[in-house]
Amino acid sequence: MRPSDHDSPPGGGSLPTSPIASPALRVQKTRHTLNDVSPLYQSELSLPYRRSHPSAASLYASTLSPPGSRSQSPVGRPPSRIASGSVFGAASNNALALTSGGGDSPGDPLNLILRAFVPHVAVYTSEDTDILLKEKGFGRGLWELLRPFGERVQGKVIIRDSNGSSRTYEDYSIHFVQFGDGVVHPESVTTGLRSTPISRTNGVSGKLGEPGRGQPRQGIAIPDVEAVVDRHLTYAEESFFSLPQSPTNNGLDIDVPSPYYALYLRRLLSGLPLTPHETFAHPVACVIAISSRNQTPIETLRRLYTESSTGDKRLPNWVDGEFLRYYVLVHEEERDDITRSMSLFDQMKRNLGLHCHLLRIRGTQSVATDDDSIPLPRSEWMSASEELADLRKSEDHEDFEDPTRYIFESDATAIRTFIREMVTQSIIPTMERHVSVWNDQVASRRRGLAGRFVGLTKRWGFGGNSRSSFPGQSSGSNYDSLGFYRQDAPEAIMRKLADYAFMLRDWKLAHSTYDLLRSDFNNDKAWRYHAAVNEMAAISLLIMPQNLSAKSRAETIDTAFEAAFYSYITRCSAPYGALRCLSLGLELLRIRGGSSVDEAAKWGIRLLESKIMGPVGDALIKERLAVCYASKKGLGTHLWGGRRRKSALWSVLGAEAWVIQGKYIQAQRCLNEARKTYSDLPSGNGIDKFAYASAFVLGIGKKLNENLEAADQEDDDDSGDQSEIVDEESEALDTRGRRISTLGLPGAGSGTAGLETAPLKAQLDASEEERGKQDKGEAKDDFG
Repeated sequence: MRPSDHDSPPGGGSLPTSPIASPALRVQKTRHTLNDVSPLYQSELSLPYRRSHPSAASLYASTLSPPGSRSQSPVGRPPSRIASGSVFGAASNNALALTSGGGDSPGDPLNLILRAFVPHVAVYTSEDTDILLKEKGFGRGLWELLRPFGERVQGKVIIRDSNGSSRTYEDYSIHFVQFGDGVVHPESVTTGLRSTPISRTNGVSGKLGEPGRGQPRQGIAIPDVEAVVDRHLTYAEESFFSLPQSPTNNGLDIDVPSPYYALYLRRLLSGLPLTPHETFAHPVACVIAISSRNQTPIETLRRLYTESSTGDKRLPNWVDGEFLRYYVLVHEEERDDITRSMSLFDQMKRNLGLHCHLLRIRGTQSVATDDDSIPLPRSEWMSASEELADLRKSEDHEDFEDPTRYIFESDATAIRTFIREMVTQSIIPTMERHVSVWNDQVASRRRGLAGRFVGLTKRWGFGGNSRSSFPGQSSGSNYDSLGFYRQDAPEAIMRKLADYAFMLRDWKLAHSTYDLLRSDFNNDKAWRYHAAVNEMAAISLLIMPQNLSAKSRAETIDTAFEAAFYSYITRCSAPYGALRCLSLGLELLRIRGGSSVDEAAKWGIRLLESKIMGPVGDALIKERLAVCYASKKGLGTHLWGGRRRKSALWSVLGAEAWVIQGKYIQAQRCLNEARKTYSDLPSGNGIDKFAYASAFVLGIGKKLNENLEAADQEDDDDSGDQSEIVDEESEALDTRGRRISTLGLPGAGSGTAGLETAPLKAQLDASEEERGKQDKGEAKDDFG
């Protein structure tokens, strides 16, 4: 697919310096109109500080510089992931090619899926280790230090699938979590799964948990996700009105998703709760750490192991406790004796096995002025409630400090080496061994004629385990009346087998195992299990490198998504699961191209009709529907089979949704994309002959201009009689009323001289006159 002019990436170059640090600049004031269309992330580059609090700028870095928006490679933007093929049939799809370049575009929805469902490693440390990390500036302990490094494992990771074939990945990651955090207990079957009423009128009831106050009992709260993205959008609006002119003229982008949509998906998939019906958040391994300060190291390690296995800190009985224990000795370079630590490390390996590591770090806190200090990257996969708490703290506290942490480069090198060694030598081989054993001993018995016969006997109660039967269930069910399968039940083992295979990117084994479990969970009326396994069966099948005809897609994908959505909404009252299921399905179907694009749009519309999202999610999905239809290219000179008119329609609806919320810059992008799409249609096929549609679009444009002019005037009033000269030494002055010059912006200057910057008001007046002429038989195309 040849990218159009408005899809080209912005120019390269370094970010413009802050006006405070530059010589005196004379600020030029102009008015923003509908024709000044700038992508939000480019507008924000010129205003690195939030006007309300300068130290909060780093909290909005994920949308200030969105992943994938500016490639560092000389080649530029990575090629489109949309598969090519007939617009009327299924397109060829090579999942290996799709996933191999995922690391090049971190904001891509497929890449987000690959980085969300990864092994979770719990961290459990001794008291002396916590004290050492607090002195180093990490109040939440070793977990806080390790988490950003686990999101990208250094080097190549080799993984063997169930057939013995090895594949190499350079974008593998793991998630570090605090041991025992985020546990969500199931509801008893006898009390009913719908005891908590859920409001589905553009949002979720507050009973799911108060936003921003830790992990809610019901898992991830959609209001938290909405609130986080809304604050990023508000920051962008405030930034835009301090920008004198727009450097480029862009609409929606097909290849690179909006940074706010990428943030919405990332927060939707971040902080997966520890639940019984899926095992992605169950710990694959646990890092048990002590420091070199400990006086009784071996006894402390054994105590920590006992506490995590059988003590008060143990996980619920639906979590398999036989996960890998990885022992770490944290050596403080500046105070402790390395000879003693090496001797202790050898003793650890003799007593505890080979899954051990000696982590050598400096005990002092690093600051930005140190010669060998580097900034610690902010975690991209923090939960929505955690980020929301940070954003609220920056708004409520006047003395809020920049949360950016610094570490020594030697510490960063040691941590990367530790994580790579743990992943490649311990975690991956352990998972591969478990997959092989569970597949041979458990799953293989369910495949074939004998396995199907056993399933029938269990269904009608002629065999199996009857110790956990209760009213409404067959006597052969392993489903406990408390609402879960015990960790040693065959169903629980097979679900873990499928999740392990998915995390190891063995899509074929994962799908076949998910498919086996669908009937079991349906027969046992384990509806949360049933919904989750249908969701993952469809997702794993869509990632697999095989073609799907329209018939097979209807029999497999549509059936799975329908079953998952119905169970999540009607039987379980779990709107988060339904939202995650359909949003991921929409993106994976869109990537396949061809007739799958129409299926993706169908599920996106179904998601809108369910009203389980808030206003931000509703507008973002409308944007994605416009992108989805635009990604289907037609054939021939007339582009037969394209969906340009539907794409323009959803762009208009997206603009309307953003206007209602007061997000006028996002509305600009959507409305200008609609205008461009309509203007590209053959003559006479626009909306100029549809009076109501033309008036509707012009009405949105008029509202946009009125609000943009009002906001611009308000910004002028805030400036007051302040001087238009920005002095380089005036750091103490309040900069909230100033405008930032675009000198030095990529694309500014001569490149913007030819852009259309006239206000829309004159166009609106002219259009009203032309509509009067149309009534007399004269036709005029408002969109070119």
